[in-house]
Amino acid sequence: MTWQNVTLGEVAELLIGFAFKSTGFLDASSDGIKLVRGDNVQQGTIRWGEKAKKWPAEDFDDLSRYQLRLGDVILAMDRPIVGGGLKLAWIKGDDLPCLLVQRVCCIRGKEDIGDTLYLRYVLSEPRFSAHIDRITTGANIPHISGKDIAAYSFRLPPIDEQRQIGKKIAAYDNLIENNQRRIQLLEEAARRLYREWFVALRFPGHERVQVVDGVPQGWKRRTLGDVCDAAGGATPTTARADFWDGDITWLTPTDVTHNECLFLTDSSRKITSAGLESCSSQLMPAGTIFMTSRASIGYFAMLDHAACTNQGFISVVPTAMHSREFLLFHLMSRVEEFISRSTGSTFLELSKKTFRAMECVWPSDEVLELYSLQVGPMLKQIEVLKKQLDAARQARDALLPRLMSGALAV
Repeated sequence: MTWQNVTLGEVAELLIGFAFKSTGFLDASSDGIKLVRGDNVQQGTIRWGEKAKKWPAEDFDDLSRYQLRLGDVILAMDRPIVGGGLKLAWIKGDDLPCLLVQRVCCIRGKEDIGDTLYLRYVLSEPRFSAHIDRITTGANIPHISGKDIAAYSFRLPPIDEQRQIGKKIAAYDNLIENNQRRIQLLEEAARRLYREWFVALRFPGHERVQVVDGVPQGWKRRTLGDVCDAAGGATPTTARADFWDGDITWLTPTDVTHNECLFLTDSSRKITSAGLESCSSQLMPAGTIFMTSRASIGYFAMLDHAACTNQGFISVVPTAMHSREFLLFHLMSRVEEFISRSTGSTFLELSKKTFRAMECVWPSDEVLELYSLQVGPMLKQIEVLKKQLDAARQARDALLPRLMSGALAV
């Protein structure tokens, strides 16, 4: 058999979710079955967390039609494109059991006609995103219909070839997902250690240290301005084309908010030294803690090389030895406070003046060094895993169009 021109509706079952009544929703902390809503569908993953909703488990068997399976492809039908990316994901083992909610579409290959894994990669190609962009309608809430999704046309190989192609590409995805899980575990281990030592005050040797008014002996109350340098960013002119395509990393908040872990390998834009000199942005050294401070406040990133930023950042450089690891997780623990202290009518912004004046309890040099020795290697491993993850993603993205077009035989 040869490759054929087909529509998605001819080779896949498209299931639209059930209209669950919001009055019956259970909170994420309750016992129940997770609900896959449009808000949960992200680019490549189903996001749960505190805002997730559940449904009473006793109704699960009666909702068999809306029970999702491992590998099901999920597409948000309201606001399907966010930040230039398609809200397309697939169900993983950790997501199950779960139920599909209205305005979310499940795409599942028809038996011996369309392989669901292969179809995931068909829908991951830029051509499908362009199709979704064309069919999206609605001024207040951009949306798509099941009929328009089903009308997407593409070339399909025989089922055995679909399965072979899917497995080849999935090997890269499995490596990517494994690295993502390892990164998440390392970040959570560092957070738990921070909470244990600096919130519960069960740091090494705490049994022998007197605590007065919440401050252990040898620790001090200080301001953030006392313990770090905090710099803002700037906006260079975009009228000068020769200012761009340089070799200096230029960060925007989107680089950080769309990143999946603490470390960035690089940014989407580069600036020349002349462009940097044309504005007030500073070149920040490797190891700087970049925190978004405007609109989307409290996203963090670090780089292994120097970089500069546009507006919307507070770039934090620790001034005390062995304090970078503590300061990073201390700032991450105070995001809600940063938001509450932000001002602005058009969008919220945390000013550098307010940031510097905020107080903190600063540990002793001994405890800072011990925490750095524990967490520093974790951060280094995260950095290594992120580079491997990005390399695997680039290799997959280069292989994907060649396999999906038939240009590379399996």
